[in-house]
Amino acid sequence: MGISVAPEGTAEATASGPAHGREVRSLTALLTCAMAFSMLQLFLLGALGPRLVEELNISPAVLGLTTTVGFGTAAALSPSGGRMVDRIGPRRSLVLLLAVSALALALIGATPGAGLLLGAVALGGIPQALANPATNKAILAVVPPARRGAVTGLKQSGVQWGAFAAGLPLAALAGGLGWRGAVWTASGAALLAAVWALRALPADPPPLSAPAARTSFVPRGMVAWLAGFSLFLGAGIASVNTYLALYGVQRLGMGPTVAGGLLAVLGVAGVLGRVGWSKAARPGRAEWLPGLLACGAVGAAALLAGGLLASPLVWLGAVAVGVFAVSGNAVSMVLVMQRAAPGRAGQDSALVAAGFFAGFAVGPPLFGLLAQSGRYGTGWMLVAVEFTAAGAVACLWAVRDGRPGTGSAA
Repeated sequence: MGISVAPEGTAEATASGPAHGREVRSLTALLTCAMAFSMLQLFLLGALGPRLVEELNISPAVLGLTTTVGFGTAAALSPSGGRMVDRIGPRRSLVLLLAVSALALALIGATPGAGLLLGAVALGGIPQALANPATNKAILAVVPPARRGAVTGLKQSGVQWGAFAAGLPLAALAGGLGWRGAVWTASGAALLAAVWALRALPADPPPLSAPAARTSFVPRGMVAWLAGFSLFLGAGIASVNTYLALYGVQRLGMGPTVAGGLLAVLGVAGVLGRVGWSKAARPGRAEWLPGLLACGAVGAAALLAGGLLASPLVWLGAVAVGVFAVSGNAVSMVLVMQRAAPGRAGQDSALVAAGFFAGFAVGPPLFGLLAQSGRYGTGWMLVAVEFTAAGAVACLWAVRDGRPGTGSAA
């Protein structure tokens, strides 16, 4: 492919030597695949949840615990993962991300019960911790500033392409080959993507020694506000991803394949939302978008609850979650790249992602307690409260950031 990655400290500051259009498109496709595989296990566990609950004899609460384990691991590893990406470079990080994703999916497909399932999901937390810093680092190294917002939205949409793949083709494949065959197919695809990254990207420069000034794992300023926003946003999104298909089967009378289609619809809407909102996230406007998107997500949660009264509303709710809730994370990453100091893009991205993953770890167990007793309506109201909290944090930061003398340090 011939993609060239500029040295640390130059690309992030000036994007010197911008890549040609073909190189940018090729890089965007690769990064989109990396984002999809980094979180594919989450969507597979959600889409295949009804089959896992039945075949492995696990409860809805245990299904939620898998998400907690995976994203708890990702949240714990994200700060150090971001620093590692800054040191070793995007190529090594992306190959590692995809290879570990393949291994985690293979182990999920082989699991005889809850024990190995939880261990495999914990392993899958490693690629989740690497995904945002590695892909953002690659964008800053190759893509001209004017195109970074669009490319970021496209690569962030990879997560939702993963949701689509889990909810439609892989869920349909599970109906023929069984759920294990579907997960192993995904594992093989991740391994092929690792080979693609290894062959397509040039060798990274020798690993750099990180100066002591860059080793702080405590988010500050804008990064702290975005991490707080991401915490509440992630809690709500993870509950939707984990329990939407099970909700369709247990309360709305859908078959497993049709219920998996809810995640596919959410995924397609998320792709469009992330690309569109990321393009709109220009300086001066981007600061207000997280709060706006969180408000839309509150309405999406209300539509999911309304499915108990009129089942077609759940499909509208799935679309709205994709357009508003899942787009918030993409806008956060655009803001990080717009404001990151040279050499800190990986670490700042990881600190924001750590908040997001912590929310993913906390949200599903709380929802699972309600789902186990059939109280899905109350569960969706809990999601609405989480999105409301995300919106409050985002709006408070936007107001502070707009005050004279605060700027990016707000």
